[in-house]
Amino acid sequence: MIALIVLLVLVVLAILMAVKVVPQQSAYVVERLGKFYAVLQPGINFIIPFFDRVAYKYTLKESAIDIPEQICITNDNVQVRMDGVIFIQVIDAKKAAYGISNYTFAVTQLAQTTMRSEIGKLALDKTFEERMTINRAVVEAIDEAATGWGVKVLRYEIKNITPPQSVLMAMEKQMQAERERRAVILQSDGEKQAAINVAEGQKQKVVLESEGIRERQINEAQGEASAILSVAEATAESIRLVAASIQNQGGMEAVQLRVADNLVEQFGKLAKTNNTLILPANFADMGSLIAAAMTVVKSDLPKSK
Repeated sequence: MIALIVLLVLVVLAILMAVKVVPQQSAYVVERLGKFYAVLQPGINFIIPFFDRVAYKYTLKESAIDIPEQICITNDNVQVRMDGVIFIQVIDAKKAAYGISNYTFAVTQLAQTTMRSEIGKLALDKTFEERMTINRAVVEAIDEAATGWGVKVLRYEIKNITPPQSVLMAMEKQMQAERERRAVILQSDGEKQAAINVAEGQKQKVVLESEGIRERQINEAQGEASAILSVAEATAESIRLVAASIQNQGGMEAVQLRVADNLVEQFGKLAKTNNTLILPANFADMGSLIAAAMTVVKSDLPKSK
């Protein structure tokens, strides 16, 4: 009975040792009698107890590894402290098991040395600007070396760049000076633009005023010319009408009467404004005066026509 129980236990133990359940996104490396035999895929797998054994177990998920902080020297001989994080994934369990003893340690060391090398090529100011370049260089260097390790480097990111305190103070002063310089430039540009705007406004004002004066003078000249033309046309028309009226019956008698009235009126004005009045010798003979005036009028009639 005891032997039967021992045999049953051995059978169960053998079955348990023969059946291996591999989780998803995992890979088990099996050795048979100390030699690589196979990589077990996710699911139920069977091995030979006591002959086969699971030597290595790897996860195929992406892993993040912290890169310890280290001191790097820039191209301009400034010491900075830098750390980062690297993301890797096992893609070949056999190479990860037999290609290197500890791929995590190897990747970490290679990331540190590559980062020191890349920082040494850059000045301090450029290290903050060239983060992407440094990250890409580290990934390319590690990925090339990790091909035989069964590991794929997905990406690398710099977490912190810490310069010495003295450098930080100098950088802060530099940034303050740069901000003040930009403020002065902006202020001067504003004042310059304001002066330009004022000058442009004055220029436009003078131009508009001169154009206004010119337009006013043109309008006044045109108005005066129109007035003179209208007066001339009215005078010519009145002369034509007078000339036409004289040619009618009784026109000459009317002119004689008008001449006589004007003659008397003008001599009357002379008498009022002057103490001394000089009269023509034949002033008593009013008819002869009127006849003389009519002679002048008759001599002008053809010209009026």
